[in-house]
Parts: sequence; structure tokens; C-alpha cells
Amino acid sequence: MEPAVSPLPDDVAALKALLRLSTERAVAAEQRAASVEAELANARARESATEALIAHYKLQIAKLKREQYGTSAERTRRLLEQMEFELEELEADAAEEGLIAEAAATRTAKVAAFERRKPARKPFPDHLPRERIVIPSPCSCPACGSDRLTKLGEDVTETLEVIPRSWKVIQTVRERIACRECEKITQPPAPFHVVPRGWAGPSFLAMLLFEKYGQHQPLNRQADRFSREGVPLSVSTLADQVGAATFALMPIFRLIESHVLAAERLHGDDTTVPIKAKGKTETGRLWDYVRDDRPFGGADPPAVIFHYSRNRRGEHPRAHLETWSGILQADAYAGYGELYDAGRQPGQILEAGCFAHARRKFFELADVEGAARKKSRGKKASFIYPIALEAVQKIDALFAIERNSNGKTAAERLAVRQELSAPLMAGLKEWLEAQLAKLSNKHDLAKAINYMLRRWDAFARFLDDGRICLSNNAAERALRCVPLGRKAWLFCGSDRGGQRAAIAYSLIQTARLNNVDPQAWLADVLARIAEHPVNRLDELLPWKWKSKSLMLTSDPSNIATWNLVRTPN
Repeated sequence: MEPAVSPLPDDVAALKALLRLSTERAVAAEQRAASVEAELANARARESATEALIAHYKLQIAKLKREQYGTSAERTRRLLEQMEFELEELEADAAEEGLIAEAAATRTAKVAAFERRKPARKPFPDHLPRERIVIPSPCSCPACGSDRLTKLGEDVTETLEVIPRSWKVIQTVRERIACRECEKITQPPAPFHVVPRGWAGPSFLAMLLFEKYGQHQPLNRQADRFSREGVPLSVSTLADQVGAATFALMPIFRLIESHVLAAERLHGDDTTVPIKAKGKTETGRLWDYVRDDRPFGGADPPAVIFHYSRNRRGEHPRAHLETWSGILQADAYAGYGELYDAGRQPGQILEAGCFAHARRKFFELADVEGAARKKSRGKKASFIYPIALEAVQKIDALFAIERNSNGKTAAERLAVRQELSAPLMAGLKEWLEAQLAKLSNKHDLAKAINYMLRRWDAFARFLDDGRICLSNNAAERALRCVPLGRKAWLFCGSDRGGQRAAIAYSLIQTARLNNVDPQAWLADVLARIAEHPVNRLDELLPWKWKSKSLMLTSDPSNIATWNLVRTPN
């Protein structure tokens, strides 16, 4: 076997040089790849940030337009909600891409990370308690070691934090005392409880009601969450408390009902609610009646009451409004017909038409955006009728006049309507009659036109009364909670369940109308109602409770502030 030949010194040097060159090229290639990756990450982050910023500005513009000009289309509210969902996802994408770009930039010294320009965040509310954590300063100068230090100021960074929900058991102790003289045993009386022999506190009961009817969380989902938090409670146990709490709140519901039925004008509407029956579900109804005098400068607080029924027969609204007379703003439901009889007792109810309902019928035949969407998806687009489009524009002109007089007194609104709206209404009626003469009675446009012409007195009634609104949107807004809930709880378990839902919706929606936190209000009412004098129950109504709570919080001594100084571990 021949011996191995050792490389010469020159060959070793060449090999080392070649290896060093290969390493340098590999490092350079890696750096170039990192730079390209960082540039791409920056480009993606820049694109995501731009999309999020554009979506943010679009949403702000849409909201400002809605505030200034009102609802420009039937779908504006749904459009705003969809824009908010899209903005949520775009903001999350932009934040994630920014972090990826920053991580990629740390692997190269040539590419700086993209800095995202975000909309200015509002400061945290002043009423939130502050916990002050002070990072200790050095005792000597890091530069020269001197201990002659002087404080020049401080920088404060605020971070929002939340304390997880905590559970506790309150033990109420009543001591028994025996008298050595008379040998009698005495004991303080047991405290009042909103539920007889109940075990749930008022805050817990308020949370159950608000989560079920205000946040649309069925009891089985709440029970699952409680169990994960270490408090196992059965659904039947929670249902007992819901029924007892609803019964305890009935006096407040009756007071709200009396307040609503004392109004001179009401908004009324109804919606479906599935009811569980034997082996199937039946369609029940939830009716709402809204008192809201704010559009014509009324000082009385707004409120709403709900009623439940198993069907939609006209006997139900007649029973709900049996003792009431005034102006009812509602749709063209035939069941309201007997309410409008001239000889009705205790008085006639005057019908006020809803221009939003009338406009919707024309809008569906003039949906330009909807037709464009169908066409872009390759679907057959519905025909756009010029007559329907012109009808929408004429009705929109009436709404534009109303927006400028919204919130003014009834007399001021009436003067504006007589001057500006009356000529438009006369022209609208003449135009509708002329268009109807050109159409077949079975045409969809003819049906939309007849909807207005056959009820023209009801639609024109706002010209003679400044209290009347053009639309019934107040009732539709109050009913919005029911369709949202249907997606979560699917159906009510029984007729009694529908009645409980009506009571709970009345309380929660009335609190919302008065800008009151429903859960905080319910907790306080449930804590006080058992011992509260019956002749002063009106003090617990949301609008009076709100004024009292504002007086309490206006006192600085009642605002909890934390100013703890501690050193982090």
C-alpha cells in the first residue's frame, strides 16, 4: 500500500483562503437574505398599517356623516358594524406584521424596522384608580460615582390592567344572647334578602340577569364559565335565581310601565321570538312601546316596556294600550286597526305613519349597490327602477329637513314643517298619484306607492304636530336586543320564559336609554328593594338613580384613588 501524500504548505494556505472566502460569501449571502427578508417584512408591515389606517379613517368619516346627516340608507348601521369588524382584523394584522418586521430587522444592521403610525389613543379615564409603582433611582451617579443627586422630574408610563373576577362568601353572623335575670333568649332579626331563603347576593343576581338578557349568554354557558372559575353551579339552580330575581323586580317594571303609558306619544313595534313547544318550536311575539320625548325637546326621561304574547293577534296591542290614548307611531300592522277607531274608549289613538317603512319598500327596488354586488359576483342583478330611486330621493329630502330641527321644541319643529316640509309633501303626493296611474296594480312599485297613499293622513300627520317623528326607529332600536339574543339562546323555554324576558328587557333597555350601567343599577336595586319603602320605590328608577349616583361621585371623598409606592421584586 502506498503511503498517503501530505499536502504542501502552499496547498494548505490555499485551502484556508478558499475556506475563508467561502465563509465570507456565506455570511454575506446570509446577510443579504436577512436584508431582503427584513425589507419584505417592512413592506408587509407598511402595507398592513396603511390598510388599517385607511379603514380607521373610513370608519371615522362614516360615523361623522351618520352623526351630521343621519342614516343615509337602510343598511348604514349594518355597514358600520361590518366596517368595525374589518378594522378590528386589520389592526390585529398590522400589529402582528409590525412585530415580524421588528424581529427581522434585528437580524441585520442595514435595515431599520418599520415604525407604524397609529391613530392617537385616548387617555385612560380619570375615574380609574391608579396604582403607582416607582422604579428606584440609583443611589450614586453611574458616570462619576457621586452621591450628590437631585431629582429633576419623572416620566410616567400608564398601562391598563384588569383584576380577574374574584368570588367570596359573605357570612352574616347573628349572635344569640341569654338574659340571666329573666332567662329569655334574644337574637337580632335576619337581614332582608331579595330572594326568600336565597343564597345569591344582589351583585351575583344582577350579573346573571344582565349576562342572560343584556349580553345574550344562556345560563348553561354561564354555568360552564363559573365551573372553570372554581364555583360549580347547576343550570337549574341558576334558573331558580333568575325567576326569583325577576319576580322581585316586578314593582320597578310596573313603575316603568306607568311612566311609559303617561306619554302623549309612543313608538310601537314587535318581533318574533321562538317558543319551545312539544317536539317543536312555535313563533311567539315580543312587543315594545317606547317613550322618548327628546326629539321634540321633552324633559321627561325615555323608557321602554316589553310584552310577550304567544301569537300576533290584534287583541294583544289592544290589551297593552287598553288605558292609553294619544299618538302611536307604528307600522301598518292591521292589528292596530281597532285602536284607531274614533269612538274608542278611553279615547282615540291617532296613527302616525313611519316614513322609514315606506322608504324601505322603494329602497329595495332601487338598491344600486346591491345590484352592483350581485353583478360583480356573476349573479343576476335585480332591475333598478328609476321611479323607486326618485321616490327615495324625495323621502330623503324630508328627512334632511327633520335633522336640522331635531331636539327643538314642538312649536319650532311645527313651524319648520309648515314652511319647508308641507310643500314637499304636497308635491310627493301629486307625484305618487301620477306614477301610480302609469303602473299595473300588481307591480311592486304600485304596491309601494299604495302603501303610502292609502295611509296618507297618517303619513301627513307630522305636518300638524311637532311632537311626531318621521320614523318609528326608536321602537326598532329598542327591539334590536331580541334578534341579537335569538342567535345565542335560539328559543324561549316556555311562555313564562317569554314573560320573564319581557320584564328583563324592559329594565335593561330602559337603563340603557338613560345612559345607566344596567348591571350596576340592577345590583343596587336588588340590594335595596326588600327594605325600601313602597311609597318611595320611584327613587330606584334608572333616571333618578342616575342623578343620585352622579351626586355621590361628584364628591372627591367618594372616589377611590390608590397611590401606592412599592419596589418591584
